[in-house]
Amino acid sequence: MSDNNSNTYQPDESDFITLEFDDGLTVECEIMGVFDFEGKEYIALIPDDGSDDVYIYGYKEVSDDEFELIDILDDDEFERVIEEFEQLTDNVE
Repeated sequence: MSDNNSNTYQPDESDFITLEFDDGLTVECEIMGVFDFEGKEYIALIPDDGSDDVYIYGYKEVSDDEFELIDILDDDEFERVIEEFEQLTDNVE
């Protein structure tokens, strides 16, 4: 675990992206925000499907107007990121 966590939660103006999954399914998502945890950046997305789901991905800026979503493959990392996200959103409310 990192000694110096710079945790920021940035609720941005409503920006949307379209996710396309391997099976061809596409989902329009609102970008909820980007946050830092353990030296990495993550992004929270709200799917426009009527559910209460939130998608969490690793986040990497490629240029000023482009970014890359990175699947979180490690279950332990994913659980820690979800816990951090929940703490950050509890603090915002």
